[in-house]
Amino acid sequence: MTSTTTDPTMPRIVTVRQNILKANDHIAAENRGLFRAAGVRAINLVSSPGAGKTALLERTLRDLSGALHMAVAVGDLATENDAARLRQWGAQAEQIVTGTVCHLDASMVQQVLPRFDLDELEVLFLENVGNLVCPSSYDLGEAARAVLISTTEGEDKPLKYPTMFNTADIVVITKMDIAQAVGFDRDLCRENIDRARPGVPVIELSSRSGEGLDAWFRFVRGEV
Repeated sequence: MTSTTTDPTMPRIVTVRQNILKANDHIAAENRGLFRAAGVRAINLVSSPGAGKTALLERTLRDLSGALHMAVAVGDLATENDAARLRQWGAQAEQIVTGTVCHLDASMVQQVLPRFDLDELEVLFLENVGNLVCPSSYDLGEAARAVLISTTEGEDKPLKYPTMFNTADIVVITKMDIAQAVGFDRDLCRENIDRARPGVPVIELSSRSGEGLDAWFRFVRGEV
């Protein structure tokens, strides 16, 4: 005779998670309304640690300085290191220290928004915590979500983290300047991206050499 047992905590866990995401979506809608009213394009940057989000933002702030009014809200578990790096390029960068939380959520973004003069901005970057799992579930109120993958990470990343890539409005392959040196298989990576998110636009670039940045800048401006 066999018997099955049911974990009595599972329904409660599911219910709590649903309630959390429902509350998050409500606040995200409020954030989105604020962005739209102010004419701000909010871009959520997501990647694993070390994929090059901050380096790409540095290059973007440097090259588009004077042409586009930009600011950044930076999410990290600890330190203000990334925000300090970005301020060197003359842009406002506000740090969101998440502590033990491995992602930004809409309420964290909402709390930092009063520090910005949205009426003076055209683009607000939301640099998410380095993680390809948790951030996929949390709408921040952004206009677009850019998922970054570097040439050093392995071509199968989109297959390992399909939920994240399936939420992408654009996928950015970074560190193309070292692609050959690390044996990066471009065709395989793009095939895997298309399997995870069929038809998603892909930009290949290098923040160091400048390769592919024109296409990225067009995306930042909302032209593609």
